[in-house]
Amino acid sequence: MSLTLDERLAALDGALRAGDGRLPVPLVTEARTVLGRVRERAGLSAEHTVVALAGATGSGKSSLFNALVGVDLAGTGVQRPTTSHPLAVVVGDDPEADGPARLLDWLEVGRRHALHAGPVGAPAGQAAGGAAARGARLADGLVLLDLPDHDSVVVEHRVRAERLVARADLLVWVVDPQKYADAALHERYLRPLAGHDDVVVLVLNQVDRLSASDIDDVLRDLRRLAGLDGIERARVLAASARTGAGVDDLRGLVAQAVDRREATNQRFGADLRAVARDVVDACGPAPHGRRRDVTTDRLLDALEDAAGVPTVVAAVRRSAVRRAGAHTGWPPVRWLARLRPDPLRRLHLAPRSAAEADVTHTSLPPAGPAQRAGAATAVRDHADAALAGAPDTWVLAARARLDTAALPDALDHAVARTPLLPGRPVWWWRAAGALQWVLLAAAVVGALWLGGIALLAYLQLPDPVTPVWGPAPAPTVLLVGGVLGGLLVAAVGALAGRLGARARARAARRRLRTAVAEVAQRLVLAPLAGETDALGACRAQAARAAGR
Repeated sequence: MSLTLDERLAALDGALRAGDGRLPVPLVTEARTVLGRVRERAGLSAEHTVVALAGATGSGKSSLFNALVGVDLAGTGVQRPTTSHPLAVVVGDDPEADGPARLLDWLEVGRRHALHAGPVGAPAGQAAGGAAARGARLADGLVLLDLPDHDSVVVEHRVRAERLVARADLLVWVVDPQKYADAALHERYLRPLAGHDDVVVLVLNQVDRLSASDIDDVLRDLRRLAGLDGIERARVLAASARTGAGVDDLRGLVAQAVDRREATNQRFGADLRAVARDVVDACGPAPHGRRRDVTTDRLLDALEDAAGVPTVVAAVRRSAVRRAGAHTGWPPVRWLARLRPDPLRRLHLAPRSAAEADVTHTSLPPAGPAQRAGAATAVRDHADAALAGAPDTWVLAARARLDTAALPDALDHAVARTPLLPGRPVWWWRAAGALQWVLLAAAVVGALWLGGIALLAYLQLPDPVTPVWGPAPAPTVLLVGGVLGGLLVAAVGALAGRLGARARARAARRRLRTAVAEVAQRLVLAPLAGETDALGACRAQAARAAGR
C-alpha cells in the first residue's frame, strides 16, 4: 500500500533523527531542505496545481506558454534572454485571492495574470492584453508558470529558474531540435529528476522545422536519453508553438493533471523518495555482524583476563581448601593452617557485607600491557564485528561511545562485589569438626588412663582392673583409635575439601563471568547496540520513505 505524503514525511524525518551526527552533512542538509519544502507546499492551496514550463534559451518556451493560454502574455523575441522574471497565469481564480496569492508568494512570482476557466484567451477584465482567443480549454485551478531560461547568461535568471523547478508540481521541459541532447540539460536538470517520471513532460518544440521522419527520429532519441536520465516513463510530446501542432495534446495533458489533483503529491512524494534513497545508500548494506556471537565470548574472555579473574579463581580454590582444613583437620595441628594467610583476604576479597563491597577495591595486581592490549583489541574487534559493513561514520561513532578508560575500575569493582565463597561453613565441615573433637577427647581420655596406670605402676601400687576391648586394653584403644580416627577424618576431609574447592572455584568463575558480562553490557554491548539499533532504524525508516 502506497504511503501518504505525511507518512513519507514522518518516515524520512525519523531516519534523519536516527542518523543524527552519522549521516553526511550535505545529505542531511539536502534532506532537511526537501522536508521543509514539502511541508511548506503541504500548507498551501491544494486546489491549485503548479505547472512550470522550463527550457533553454531559444527553445520557444515563452511562445509555447502563449499558445497554451491563448493570450500573448510572455514576451518573445530575438534578443536573449527574453524571460528574466517568472510569469504566472492563474486559471479560474483571482491571483490576489488568499489561496493563489500565498502560493505565488511562496513561489516568489510577482508577475501574475488571471484567466477565466473555459475557452482559452478570455482574459479577466482585459488585463491580459486583449489577444484573440484560440478556442481551447484550460482547467480551473491551474497555475501555469513561464520560467526564466535555465541556461541564461545572467546568474540571477538561472537561480530563479532552479528555485521554481524545485517547487513546481508538474514540470514541462521544452526542448528544441538543436539542443535537446545538450549535456548541461540532462546532467544538471533531468538526471536529478530520476524517479519523477509522473511529473515530468518532455516537449520537443519547433517540430515545424523537421520532416515527419526526422520528428520520429528525434522523439525516439529523446526517449532514449530520458531513459538514461532515469525518467524512462516521462511523457514525450512533439509540438510547434508557431503552427499549433501538438499544443492541444499538451493542453489536455495539463488539464488532466489539474483535474486529478495528484501532481502535487506525485512531485513531492518523488522528491522525498529520491532523498530517502540517498539516505538508504548512506546507511550502507545491513551489517552482517551479530552482537551475540563468538566475538562476544572473545570479548568476555579478554575482559576476564584483564580483570584478573584467573587469579581470583585460583585464590578461591586455595581459600576453600584452607577453610575446609580449618574445620575438618586434626585439632592438634589445625592451628598451623591458620598461620597461612587467606588468599582471598590478601586480595581484599574476603566475605563482607554488600555495603562494604560497594566501596571496596581489590588488591589484585593491575592488568599488564598484554592484558590491556588484549582487552582493547577485543573491544575493537567486537565493535567492528557488530557494525560489519556499516559506513565508517557509524563505526567511528560507535567506537567513540565506548568508555574503555572506565573498564579497569568497573571490572575491579565488579570483582569486588561478587560473592565468591559462602559466609557460613558447609554443614559437613561442622559435622567433621565435631567428630574430630570427639575423637580427640577419646584419645585424651585414653592417654590419661594409660598415664594413670603407669603412675600406679611407678608407685608400686596394685594395678586396677583394666577392661579389654577386642585385642587391646580400653585405654590403648581410646588413644590409638582417637589419633588414627582423627587423622583419617582429616585426610578424608582434605580430599573432600579439595573436590569441593574445585566446585566452588567453578561456581565463583561463573559468578565472576556474569559480573564481567554486566560491565561489558554497560560499557560495550549497550552502546554498540544503541548504534546498531539507530543504524537499523535509520535504514528502515529511509527505506520506508523511499518505497513506492
